[in-house]
Amino acid sequence: MKKDFDLWNQKKKELDKKFAENSVFFKEAEVWWVHIGLNIGFETNGKGDEFTRPALIIKKYNQFSFLAVPLSTSVKIHRYHVSVGSIDGKDAIANLSQIKNIDSRRLVRKICTLEKGLFEDIKRKTSQVNFS
Repeated sequence: MKKDFDLWNQKKKELDKKFAENSVFFKEAEVWWVHIGLNIGFETNGKGDEFTRPALIIKKYNQFSFLAVPLSTSVKIHRYHVSVGSIDGKDAIANLSQIKNIDSRRLVRKICTLEKGLFEDIKRKTSQVNFS
């Protein structure tokens, strides 16, 4: 598959122009559509012309930055892929090996908030996979 990096670079320039003062309010445990982008190799990509995919906010650093886990509809369940249930009408998997710091200007639309127990479980597993 040929990747259109030029289209993503144009979109990224538009996102960069957004003023931080116009940022949206977000919280930990929320799932948002995010402009993830077009990336290299095994890094998770966004989909479509907007290069978006759902992501779970794991840690909010401040009003402009957060740590997120991209979500997928892949049915592969193993150490690095954990089910989060139905998100936006589809069974979703958290890809724990793809955590990423994200600027709030990439946020598109809030989808939902995960139940506290499920969120804490995913957060714990993310930490185990990446930092143990």
